Amino acid sequence: MRMRVHTLIGLCTVFVFSFVVGDGESGEANGAERRPNVLLMMADDLGWADLSCYGSTETSTPHLDQLAADGLKFTDFYAASGVCSPSRAAFMTGRFSVRAGVYSWIHTSHRMHLRREEVTIAELARSVGYRTAHFGKWHLGYDLEEGSGDGPDPGDHGFETWMATGNNANPSHRNPNNFVRDGVAVGPTEGYSCQLVVDAAIEWLDATAKGDEPFYLNLWFHEPHARVAAPERFRNRHLDKKNPDYYGSIENMDDAVGRLLEHLKKLGLDEETFVVFTSDNGSYMAGSNGELTGRKTTVWEGGIREPGIMRFPGHIKPGSVSHEPAGLVDLLPTVCDVVGAEVPRDRTIDGVSL
Repeated sequence: MRMRVHTLIGLCTVFVFSFVVGDGESGEANGAERRPNVLLMMADDLGWADLSCYGSTETSTPHLDQLAADGLKFTDFYAASGVCSPSRAAFMTGRFSVRAGVYSWIHTSHRMHLRREEVTIAELARSVGYRTAHFGKWHLGYDLEEGSGDGPDPGDHGFETWMATGNNANPSHRNPNNFVRDGVAVGPTEGYSCQLVVDAAIEWLDATAKGDEPFYLNLWFHEPHARVAAPERFRNRHLDKKNPDYYGSIENMDDAVGRLLEHLKKLGLDEETFVVFTSDNGSYMAGSNGELTGRKTTVWEGGIREPGIMRFPGHIKPGSVSHEPAGLVDLLPTVCDVVGAEVPRDRTIDGVSL
């Protein structure tokens, strides 16, 4: 058990973590230990009460519900801002975004970006022999296409391969046309963003998992950020709602998460992969933040409290629930403990290892 005083959105919070259980022994049958893989997933504008395991009566999210049942559910897990880009900067660096030079959501007119000098989870994982990939939204800078500008892209921040959008999926989640892959525009696509992102992840896993090197896979979904779109089989369940595509897009994302987790199991990697699911800030939809005050863009609870789910077989007891405050800034030091990397000592790290 450890105790650290930790600043979270200007509030002084004492952390006392003791939810990690188990003997921690997960070696191969011959005694050779294989290092755990890491899968970090983040939704976009998902409210604290948007998953059925967090009490939603509007959406059905069986795969994320099962992920929570197989691991740990936080009741008080926090974004690092009420808007997108600052939270993503804190996610990647373990530092509140003002330290990393990201002060608000990044508009195309801004030169603001995640600075090259920052040290990210991907760089630290790669430094200890991990394969790294990012698929999905980026929103830490727009210069993704080769020759489009001098701003850093995911590759400059430690991802050896990536497919990303500068901000939202355009023109909507359906058939987005603004993905860039390793510096080259993908062009028109067919399908829904979350499924395309998982398709890319599965393709990469099939090529990567054959080797002996562990992996860190970063999936940042666009759902349910506007403009939303969802397949009829999901949206049509919500035709009595103001925005059926909003709820349908969450269920479509849950379906995509289920496909990915099932593929990990098929590859025999589910028992040796540390998995996290969360969101970057609160929802803009009435009711999606439950009874919490505020919404996206605010630093009231409704703008910053998020679903937080972790699964780590052999280390986290299934069905665990934690009421201790934690958040995105804690991911970097936590992943460092998982992969065996050293937390940077030449700068302030605001997070603590969970």
